Amino acid sequence: MNQSTTSAEPIHLGPELAARMRTVFEAQRPVALRLRASTVAERLARLERLRAAILAHRAALIAAVVADLARPTLETELAELLPVLADLADHRRHLARWLRPRRVRPTVATLGTRAWVQREPRGRTLIIAPWNYPIVLSLGPLIPAVACGNTAIIKTSELAPHSSRVLVQIIRSAFDESEVAVFEGDASVGAALLDLPFDHVFFTGSPGVGQLVMAAAAKSLASVTLELGGKSPVIIDASADVPRAVDTIAWAKCLNAGQTCIAPDHLYVHASVYEQVIERFRSRLSSWYGAHAEQAADLARIVNERHARRLADLIDDARRHGAAVLQGGSVDVERRFIAPTVLGGVPDGARIMHEEIFGPVLPVLIYRSEEELIERINAAPKPLALYVWTRRREFARQLIQRTSAGGTCINQVALQFLQHNLPFGGVNHSGIGSYHGEWGIRAFSHERAVLEAKVQLSGAFLPPYGARARRLLAMLMKWST
Repeated sequence: MNQSTTSAEPIHLGPELAARMRTVFEAQRPVALRLRASTVAERLARLERLRAAILAHRAALIAAVVADLARPTLETELAELLPVLADLADHRRHLARWLRPRRVRPTVATLGTRAWVQREPRGRTLIIAPWNYPIVLSLGPLIPAVACGNTAIIKTSELAPHSSRVLVQIIRSAFDESEVAVFEGDASVGAALLDLPFDHVFFTGSPGVGQLVMAAAAKSLASVTLELGGKSPVIIDASADVPRAVDTIAWAKCLNAGQTCIAPDHLYVHASVYEQVIERFRSRLSSWYGAHAEQAADLARIVNERHARRLADLIDDARRHGAAVLQGGSVDVERRFIAPTVLGGVPDGARIMHEEIFGPVLPVLIYRSEEELIERINAAPKPLALYVWTRRREFARQLIQRTSAGGTCINQVALQFLQHNLPFGGVNHSGIGSYHGEWGIRAFSHERAVLEAKVQLSGAFLPPYGARARRLLAMLMKWST
């Protein structure tokens, strides 16, 4: 398997680059104003240029992700290209309806008027993309940004340099930079972009950096969409289809070597099926990746040595706290390899129970009562996802009702990302706002309220306030209550 990494140094912010970013930002201002009046057909034409550029660079994108993450081609096509192309198709079919003004009924106090809500572009937008899914998490937000009539600047991740270079080629072939521009570079480049007074900032990344993004956006009172992470729990109760549950959870945990924001982070298993679950994990992971998982072609690598070292340290810390390695556990930091690993007996004091794992390491925890389970879930920050495997509909309903999460799957894992008729986003610690499908249109547009008076009833309330105004107010109060 190709495990190459780039030897090029990341781009740092310098005076020339800073001036260049400001020039592009200023050039987008008049274009953003002009795009407010753009038609649905014009916006769809821009999206079609993007689709054509993606297809023209399809092979280059796949090769770039291999170079950055050694990710299997099938995973890239399934988790990145398919969602982007499907989202473009959804916009082609539904954009006119999504952008159509929505009439609202008059209230008693506004009789004689008509009113509607129309969506208008936010203006100049900034999209800060992460490294773990560099295609879909760059282009996914760009689609509704363009569809709403905004301009955009994308900041790609320096940790996925090969993917970043291809994304630059795609954007520059599809758009003039006064409409959509892209900049590469390290954190200093992102910080400089955040100093510019954008109208909306869309960020995907960690909660810690998300706080910094939100603080920077507050300086210009820009609206934000924050797609963060979180320790997404999975539950297997006593009634679950254990083989199906374990197979799906193991696949989702190993997808992109666990470097997925909606990956299962830790697993709660009812005590009555714990041994069955562990045995299934052992047999499945062994059959998929063999005795030498470091040679498996269907397992991605960790993005860099620093992240691999962090995962190795989490495993070591869990062991020091008394956890047992039930499967896997082998590590090669220099080769960016972490074997799919199952941990048992992990105490609450271990670091792995408090940090988002973001790797193919799964703590499996035993629970004995539903009250205990719900209490433990609610004691942690609200996750991006919660997954439950059960045949008991009432148990699933209770979990959803008594906990909070960005999204939930019942008897499935991670599939909610591909369902673009659902909003995708977190809550509090795991994110602010959502996107996908029509929710992306909501994220990148302002819902403007418009009221038009047909009959001027307000004249009845002009000073001096006499008996007629009091009688009319009394009637309105009666009809309204």
